[in-house]
Amino acid sequence: MTSPDAVGPTARRIVVGAHLRRLREAAAVSREDAGYHVRGSASKISRMELGRVSFKERDVADLLTLYGVVDASQREPLLSLARDTRSDGWWHRYDDVLESWFGTYVGLEEAASTIRAYQVQFVPGLLQTADYTRGVVVSGLPDTPSAEVDRRVKLRLERQRILERTPPATYWVVMDEAALRRPVGGRAAMQGQLKHLLEVGERPNITIQVMPLRRGTHTADGGAFSMLRFADPDIPDIVYVEQLVSALYLDKPEHVERYRQAMERLTVAALSPAETRDFFAKLLKAA
Repeated sequence: MTSPDAVGPTARRIVVGAHLRRLREAAAVSREDAGYHVRGSASKISRMELGRVSFKERDVADLLTLYGVVDASQREPLLSLARDTRSDGWWHRYDDVLESWFGTYVGLEEAASTIRAYQVQFVPGLLQTADYTRGVVVSGLPDTPSAEVDRRVKLRLERQRILERTPPATYWVVMDEAALRRPVGGRAAMQGQLKHLLEVGERPNITIQVMPLRRGTHTADGGAFSMLRFADPDIPDIVYVEQLVSALYLDKPEHVERYRQAMERLTVAALSPAETRDFFAKLLKAA
């Protein structure tokens, strides 16, 4: 059983849900019957098993009884972890500027041990400077009050702490050259951003590659995505695909494998990390 201190509340929900799913399947209970047993529906059980909602202790206790788990030594660890899912992560301080569907991702990002990503339009958020982030926010939400812009910038910078914690998350990103050719926040902001990419690219836990425009079409023409892997074996790999007003969270093994293969091909086709550093230096010199 996972230690409650090892992961954040979002990851805890996924762990609890995965355990409940395995217990239900072992007991040969349908989602419909399980939902009825906790005064709900099959969709409620599905949301619980995917870790999309926090857990009521009463529901978890009733499900454990239904699944034949009556020994207190087996019940209590899961009930304790379920209680911990109700705690709020640090990002809830930003609920006023954080879309609900993105809050789930921030929680998963916080718990991830390894993140691999492909970015098309912008420098990825985990590597953005404050000035660059401000340019992104202002261009995307031009009528946003300055105080809200400040909050959004601060949220993005706080997310970056996962790359500096002990142990830090491993981050491997391929970004399209177009993201670097697109001026964001003005000349000074772009110069600062390029310098920052050169600096963070030297860290042992960060790998940056650029997909040059001259490569033409490639395996990930469908758009940006992130793949998250967790140290806890109870949490499956998750692919995150962001849309304009929502997001997809993919955890079916066959879907994750398709994205893994796409990521592997991207890293082979892109400039090497050393070539990427040379590319940044040339851009900075020309900026």
